Amino acid sequence: MTIVGNFIDGKITHSASNETIPVYDPATGKVVRELTQSTAAEVEQAIEVAHAAFPEWSKTAPLRRARVMFNFKALMEKHREELAALIVSEHGKVWSDALGELTRGIEVIEYACGIPHLIKGENSPSVGTGVDSYSLMQPVGVVAGITPFNFPAMVPLWMFPIALACGNTFILKPPALDPSASVRMAELLKEAGLPDGVFNVVHSSNEDAEQLYKDPRIAAVSFVGSSGVAEHIYKTASAHGKRVQAFGAAKNHAIVMPDADLDATVNAIMGGAFGSAGERCMALPVVVAVGDDTADKLIARLTPLIKALRVGPGIQKGAEENEMGPVVSAAHQKKVLGYIDKGEQEGAKLVVDGRGIQVAGHAEGYYVGGTLFDNVTSDMTIWREEIFGPVLSIMRSSDYDSALQLVNSHEFGNGSAIFTSNGHTAREFVQNVEAGMVGVNVPVPVPMAFHSFGGWKRSVFGALNVHGPDGVRFYTRMKTATVRWPSGQQTVSEFSMPTLG
Repeated sequence: MTIVGNFIDGKITHSASNETIPVYDPATGKVVRELTQSTAAEVEQAIEVAHAAFPEWSKTAPLRRARVMFNFKALMEKHREELAALIVSEHGKVWSDALGELTRGIEVIEYACGIPHLIKGENSPSVGTGVDSYSLMQPVGVVAGITPFNFPAMVPLWMFPIALACGNTFILKPPALDPSASVRMAELLKEAGLPDGVFNVVHSSNEDAEQLYKDPRIAAVSFVGSSGVAEHIYKTASAHGKRVQAFGAAKNHAIVMPDADLDATVNAIMGGAFGSAGERCMALPVVVAVGDDTADKLIARLTPLIKALRVGPGIQKGAEENEMGPVVSAAHQKKVLGYIDKGEQEGAKLVVDGRGIQVAGHAEGYYVGGTLFDNVTSDMTIWREEIFGPVLSIMRSSDYDSALQLVNSHEFGNGSAIFTSNGHTAREFVQNVEAGMVGVNVPVPVPMAFHSFGGWKRSVFGALNVHGPDGVRFYTRMKTATVRWPSGQQTVSEFSMPTLG
């Protein structure tokens, strides 16, 4: 049995705790690896190692740091299939989705390769007589990342390439459900030329992970997970003097207007709702149809497609690839099935029931079939709470204004979309919807790496988003210098506020 260990100071080490956590293949329900549970002392060691490595790495020329990122990008591309296999075997997503996750993560590395340009700062000559001003964007120190199960490669890649390129050292705590991709990326970083101690991976309990957002040697914390935990980490880490970006839950909506291209819209909804078995913070679990006729047409077209979804193991490729794999764990399967029960109990119309799905040869896998509810209302649990599974809810609205009001009334504001052929309606939606990421005829509007990713309301805690310009700002501190080189000694004392005029 393969043992997944920590990566500290450039080496894979197995925990002294001798405690192991089984890592399951969601497609089969079988244990495929074991994870060693880090001790508090090992988290302390990772912090100390990263702290010791910071001075030299932070003073390494940005161009040299960029070259490490270039090497790392090449190695990630070389090992894409190996990494995809790890993701499929521990998360369960289908093969092309795992490759897509890696592609989006590699795009962040590409962005980080431009760090010499991104941290040039500002320069203003002659702000006064013989006085120049310029800024420096300097690394903040040791930073920590705590990441979720749904994107075991992409979400860490949102964080550490930019953090490292900016000159910080990094400690990553990946999820216990699918930890292997993080450790493999650590090995590739070392192969790319990253000095030992600059990037470390620990598999600690949630209690021991508190060191990562309380220890005074940690300068900044990035988190992606549930809103309750995001808020806790934001408040706790902020109280300990750290800068924090903490991303929480989502309940993304799409408004479908009567003038939308129905065929294109239905295809987009299918991918948005059921891609990665709905286990995306940018999934599309709610559609607000404007007008009963629109809703009826959507239901009529979606129903046979959802019933025909190819559900099975993610490892199959090409023409044999399934459209949807299992959910990540037995516990999560039970949770999603419980939401379907709840929706039925609270009066939503269950059009397609994903409970009880059987995948031949994989009876122990954690499968949930595609599920469709109609007549969902805003007082129902399946509308209020993030299900994080392959469950699509159709809500009905009489007009655009009431549909927008419904979307904006939700406590989460991660992403939202509209499907329409009317440019004015689309523009109004982009301007007025209360969400951080917006799609027009695009179901999953995840920004490219050179823009920043982040939501609104209880989907995010902290002022700065991940990757793009916000990522660079988060992982750097600005220092502004005002410089005069006088031709002779100053002969008069100045006691008033300098105006530099």
